[in-house]
Amino acid sequence: MAKRSLSSLSAADLRNKRVLVRVDFNVPLDDGGEITDDTRIRAALPTINDLMSKDAKVILSAHFGRPKGKINEEMRLTAVSSRLSQLLGKTVVKTDSCIGEDAEIKVAAMDSGEVILLENVRFFEEEEKNEETFAKKLADLADIYVNDAFGAAHRAHASTAGVTKHLNPCVAGYLMEKELKYLQGAINEPKRPLAAIVGGSKVSSKIGVLEALIDKCDKVLIGGGMIFTFYKSRGLAVGNSLVEEDKLELAKELEAKAKNKGVELLLPTDVVLADEFSANANIQIASIESIPDGWMGLDIGPDSITVFQKSLSNCQTVIWNGPMGVFEFDKFATGTNSIATTLANLSDKGCCTIIGGGDSVAAVEKAGLAEKMSHISTGGGASLELLEGKVLPGVAALDES
Repeated sequence: MAKRSLSSLSAADLRNKRVLVRVDFNVPLDDGGEITDDTRIRAALPTINDLMSKDAKVILSAHFGRPKGKINEEMRLTAVSSRLSQLLGKTVVKTDSCIGEDAEIKVAAMDSGEVILLENVRFFEEEEKNEETFAKKLADLADIYVNDAFGAAHRAHASTAGVTKHLNPCVAGYLMEKELKYLQGAINEPKRPLAAIVGGSKVSSKIGVLEALIDKCDKVLIGGGMIFTFYKSRGLAVGNSLVEEDKLELAKELEAKAKNKGVELLLPTDVVLADEFSANANIQIASIESIPDGWMGLDIGPDSITVFQKSLSNCQTVIWNGPMGVFEFDKFATGTNSIATTLANLSDKGCCTIIGGGDSVAAVEKAGLAEKMSHISTGGGASLELLEGKVLPGVAALDES
């Protein structure tokens, strides 16, 4: 069912109201505690700015890292409140705790149009347990709930699900709405041909999404370390490449399923090999039928790139999740960068290109092509679960439109 959006609430609905907004500010920090990528903070700005312009009192709730229910000084949201203040051009006050006296006093002192950031909700173990009393205390700070944290929507936590029992209305923010529109739309009502490119090191982490995509797509292209499990299941030698021995039968089943459904399932035809797992390794290119002993595959080869580009050339919708190789090492980034460039060119021709979270996003950003894509998802696990057709608790808890 479609979910009610923030766009359904007028200025009159929001004026002077306390609005609890769950955001995903789980951003990377360097050793000095500085934010190295503020994409997730910027992604929440349309929702925050809209609420401010409608004179709401904006109370932001977020998690950071995995403090495991205890206060961890290195996981406070201090750097986030500072960066958000810069982006909004006004001071964002941070509370010392997400519930309790300090939060209550600071919220009570808010003027319309002001923004407060509650301290890391995961400092309380009750958050991840979706404990009723804790959820009620969070909800008591507000009148209305907005969930804009797609990256945490696959978790049934107090701040993503539990609070919705105590607040009304409960709506999707603009980022959440956009994520659902693109990801659900791509799977349920795609412009065809629909292709999925699935990469990453292990078949085991992508089983559900591969099975679902074979059901929905016209083409499925597979790259990354998981290809060697497929090759070994075919009886090919893979040298020292990564293989999941307990997934060989599954790989055979996935290939058979695609064949039975008439889905074009493409694996690379050649690979870039290394003599060790290192940025400075010696390399050679080999066809998948002639991988020598003692070498490991760390990227797809030039022929594979050409084959993949040809297969994608007529597609109207493409979903990409997972790199083609060890793109963190420049010698093994060519496959991933080539796919990124191919999708950017397809976008220019009207193809809907969706980058489904995780390392693919980092790869596209690194290649400087993020602006070219139709949609870049902010959720890793949430994107995968949505593509698998699973119900996300944080979405299910929102009002229906």
